[in-house]
Amino acid sequence: MSTGPLQFDPMELAREAWTFQQRLFAGVHVLGQVEDVDYGATRREEVWRDGKTVLYRFVGDKPASGPPLLIAYALVNRPYMVDLQADRSLVRGLLALGLDVYVIDWGYPDRSDRYLTLDDYINRYIDGAVEHLVQASGGPVNLLGVCQGGAFSLCYAALHRDKVRNLITMVTPVDFQTPDNMLSSWVRELDVDLFVDALGNVPADLMNASYLMLKPFRLNLQKYVGLVDSLDDPKAVEDFLRMEKWIFDSPDQAGEAFRDFIKQFYQGNAFVAGNARIGAHEVDLGFVDMPVLNIFAEHDHLVPPDSSRALAGLVGSDDYTELGFRGGHIGIYVSSRAQREVPAAIHRWLATRGGT
Repeated sequence: MSTGPLQFDPMELAREAWTFQQRLFAGVHVLGQVEDVDYGATRREEVWRDGKTVLYRFVGDKPASGPPLLIAYALVNRPYMVDLQADRSLVRGLLALGLDVYVIDWGYPDRSDRYLTLDDYINRYIDGAVEHLVQASGGPVNLLGVCQGGAFSLCYAALHRDKVRNLITMVTPVDFQTPDNMLSSWVRELDVDLFVDALGNVPADLMNASYLMLKPFRLNLQKYVGLVDSLDDPKAVEDFLRMEKWIFDSPDQAGEAFRDFIKQFYQGNAFVAGNARIGAHEVDLGFVDMPVLNIFAEHDHLVPPDSSRALAGLVGSDDYTELGFRGGHIGIYVSSRAQREVPAAIHRWLATRGGT
């Protein structure tokens, strides 16, 4: 019976408390059975290296053919979100369709990398990996840039368009100052020179704390309360722990590259302003004249859809395609819908443009 102005049933509250307690007891048993989890479900082999940066080729069960597809991930997280586990792997979906898939692993910067610049990441590391693939395959590559890696890929394609056959960007920020971009609002007035001069490399824990505070209730409390509902399911607990391990296994950020990226893009909105520079080179997105597929997440709190859609009015390509995905920044890789839709969409698009 409901009583009082809040209209709650004391018996129902007691039942919920009892259920919650039982799940916690079950969770103690399940957590004791779960072994250490890891990510990266697909076998890979190293094919090129420059310092800490490694180019891996993924090895699937089906023979691969066609131009190489190179994935360039962001610097802030490890690249294996695209191959998190066997049933949540963009890479496995692409391999199953016969694509030849590679990924750049940036490694973990340390104090010796403090002065790495955007020029190093784009014109040294990405270009070194692409040049290796061009020499091995005899032609240009398909380039797939993810988040910040998509911004890097846009710069690379503008500067080295002869080496890129097709360009795919996923959840990639282009207009960094859309009204709904909370992260941009936070850092736009940051004294980034003082910040980097004081810290050197930017600690991963500081970056992670910033991202978590974009949705503090959801990311710091609600998801852990929700875990209780799955504590009696070892597979669900293992999936949760694997995601948590990936989230917090983040590299530090090389100080100079961080300084340049924040100042040029978040504070200067360089793509939209048309004044982006990588090293001594001006970046004009009008030179991105190869076919472009721009994939964005419709519920992305890190890269709002309008931030990605801005690309349409900036690239010089006559073959530009947008694909909106119903999900968030991470769901576009790990949700069951993503497994069904995203690899197939990429394959179909490449197949009609000589990319498979």
